[in-house]
Amino acid sequence: MTNALIIGGSSGMGLALARTLLADGMDVTIAGRSEDRLAAARAELQGKISTVRADIGQEQDVADLFARMGPVEHVAVTAADATGVYGRTADVATAAARAVVDTKLLGAWLIGKYAAGHVTGSLTYTSGINAYRPNGSNTIVAAANGALASLAYGLAVELAPVRVNVISPGWVDTPIWDQLGMDKQAAFAELAERLPARRIGTPEDIAAAFVSVMRNEFITATVLHVDGGHRLT
Repeated sequence: MTNALIIGGSSGMGLALARTLLADGMDVTIAGRSEDRLAAARAELQGKISTVRADIGQEQDVADLFARMGPVEHVAVTAADATGVYGRTADVATAAARAVVDTKLLGAWLIGKYAAGHVTGSLTYTSGINAYRPNGSNTIVAAANGALASLAYGLAVELAPVRVNVISPGWVDTPIWDQLGMDKQAAFAELAERLPARRIGTPEDIAAAFVSVMRNEFITATVLHVDGGHRLT
């Protein structure tokens, strides 16, 4: 049996989670869309992981992934695509909006559909602070992330006793920021001054949160906020 399948784990938070689980002696498989990034992840983790190419926006890819995996104890989903979805709703292309919904929400639903009968312990999704603090430039992302909570509640009932939860990070220093065309460091410094935690999150912070819900057998249908207090600012 595979101990953990991380979908979208070839960089950022998913890669940090893989590193953490490997340190605990777990057997880890990473799934992602990019063969190049999967190869880079294997190299960084010195070949200690297995990898498989899969696009969770494609139903057949998800079906094939779980058929290939067989039983898996924990599934963590960190896949995200922010390409072209930030800006006023009137300025965001419908195709870009559909793409983020396909990955973030329908992809998550497909994972729940095909994980049934394969996952034995927990299924954990990744939401985000924009679901709870939309700022006028991330509306479709906020909608997709917010819907993950309801999806998890439903799947927690359907898949029980498998536990289904959501990790909701705040601002975390990951490669996805490089897609947004902004002065990342200036934005991080400004927000850190306002956060109760007084800093931006790290991928390792989020990995620790994933591990906590994987291990606690009495947590299900829960959104765990790991945002440095961002919801209060």
